[in-house]
Amino acid sequence: MGFFGLFGKKKSGLAKHAERVANKRAQAPDRWESIQALGKIATTEPEGGAPDERADAVAALLERFTFNVDPTITDGEEKDEVFRWISGAGEAGVPAVRTALGRHESISWPLKCLEALVPGERLNDELMAVLGKMDTEYERDPQRKLQLLGVLEQQRDPAIAPAVAPFFLDMNEEARFHAVRAALPQENASDVVPRLAEALAEEDSVRVKVLALEAMAENGWSLGDHADAVALPEGWSKDKKGVPRPPKR
Repeated sequence: MGFFGLFGKKKSGLAKHAERVANKRAQAPDRWESIQALGKIATTEPEGGAPDERADAVAALLERFTFNVDPTITDGEEKDEVFRWISGAGEAGVPAVRTALGRHESISWPLKCLEALVPGERLNDELMAVLGKMDTEYERDPQRKLQLLGVLEQQRDPAIAPAVAPFFLDMNEEARFHAVRAALPQENASDVVPRLAEALAEEDSVRVKVLALEAMAENGWSLGDHADAVALPEGWSKDKKGVPRPPKR
């Protein structure tokens, strides 16, 4: 079902505003008016048995993040205004933002909205839930995955290392790099070292290898059963226990 199919065959007032907000060819003043209308619906708790349209209004507002318009100052003002309204939607806005994270090609704005809607300790859980629905196969545009991994790099949470470990074997080299960067700073990073060593046995990117090997050398982590299978970069060696040793300077 398409986005506007959510509103049924009969076009409601909400649906009319949703179509206008999602239309890059609409007149800017008209689109602005509809942003205000949807924003008020998104942030107003229904009374007197009226239907709760807050989630649908947030979903409609999020569509404005899927395209750009000229001039850029108008584009920025509209997106900032959409963000302002969604930030005030509270818990009612979370499901729509969660859906956008799994659907939009670029998730920079939905990520920003989620950060505004949920407390820090819950943010990581939401991001890892979205990441958990992604796979490690080839995809033409992995930007959503890269953005999620990039955010998780900045967080400290014991759930992160196991959540990103599958992406040590991602088809995309940049995804592998960011997955390793997200896992290694965690206090429980040692828990995923066996999976990292296994991935290094197949890794052909020097920067990914060096990133992982430097952490393993610093922490005394062994390559374990994969010590003989890992092709070390020039100058690197390993001791009898399989712990990587960096080039001598």
